[in-house]
Amino acid sequence: MKTITALSLRAWRLGASAGGALAVGPALAAVNDLPGGPENYQFNLPSMVTEIGADQIWLHNFMLIICTLIFIGVFGVMFWSIFKHRKSQGARSANFHESTLVEVVWTVVPFIIVILMALPATRVVVAMKDTSAADLTIKATGIQWKWGYDYLNGEGEGIGFLSTLDASQREASNAGKPVGDDYLLKVDNPLVVPVNKKVRVITTASDVIHAFGVPRLGFKQDAIPGFVRDTWFRAEKVGDYYGQCYELCGKEHAYMPIHVKVVSQADYTAWVDGKRKEAAAKADDPSKVWTLAELQARGAQVYAANCAVCHLPTGKGAGPIKPLDASPIVLDSDKLKQIHVVLNGQNNGAMPAWKQLSDTEIAAVVTYTKNHWSNATGQIVQPADVAAARK
Repeated sequence: MKTITALSLRAWRLGASAGGALAVGPALAAVNDLPGGPENYQFNLPSMVTEIGADQIWLHNFMLIICTLIFIGVFGVMFWSIFKHRKSQGARSANFHESTLVEVVWTVVPFIIVILMALPATRVVVAMKDTSAADLTIKATGIQWKWGYDYLNGEGEGIGFLSTLDASQREASNAGKPVGDDYLLKVDNPLVVPVNKKVRVITTASDVIHAFGVPRLGFKQDAIPGFVRDTWFRAEKVGDYYGQCYELCGKEHAYMPIHVKVVSQADYTAWVDGKRKEAAAKADDPSKVWTLAELQARGAQVYAANCAVCHLPTGKGAGPIKPLDASPIVLDSDKLKQIHVVLNGQNNGAMPAWKQLSDTEIAAVVTYTKNHWSNATGQIVQPADVAAARK
């Protein structure tokens, strides 16, 4: 297991950008410890709030002690032998062909050491993979560059949402002005779980390999397209805990944070009720024919939640992100062109696919972009148009 200083992680967070530039200077000194996240000048593994995390730290220290003792023993004997039996003191090398005792010792002793290391390691690794008897099962889907969460079993079953880097953080990064102790870790929708409950996390991805992990909760699991893998945690303390995608997944890898919010059982039940009421309020009649004003109002919400991070609220884009204001595809009279781009993405994932949005949400956001900023096409896209394009 590796020990990583939080200082280096914090420096990376402050300097990370879409282009991968690192710019740490005076801003680094102004950053405070983030509760549930990295700490300044932290030398060892982070303090854990799960039992399995505490076991990992114990195993790490145990292995480090054994390796240190082996190092001291081997090199101590070697340097003592070199000094004690040096030629200048008249030492002469022994002349023998083999020694059964030596061969038995250097076979049995390493075997005992391996067993001493393997037993506790096996216990911890087996415990890390034991996802049985979970109170809650959540699927975490890596998407360039956000996370999708679906509550599959337990209280909250049926809830699903996307978690994206907060738009203000992206704007601060584009401006080169890092702000806040949670810079590049703040999201619009955190993953909410109850305290002292076993949470099974199933990981997968829709495009490239990602990795889902939160250091203080003691877990990390790759999210691979076409595969499902799982891990688990049981948080023993209420609070906010932060992680990131731990697999280089593209140019905006730095903008893919993870925020797990651990709350009391009562607060979790209230959150679930609120999410279900919110979903019921947003439920759409797929056969409904929307007016232009209705679609624009709904599209503004969808755009702010999912598109403004890259294309900006102004629609002008940033860096390699193409603008939507005065875009030829947006202005094109063939509305299917833009619908297909939103559904399937383009440019090898630079524009991600948004199939996870509902037909109404896609129809609304496409209509919004076609009739906002300097775009005034008057075109309306109905949910039925999107449904037909999916086939």
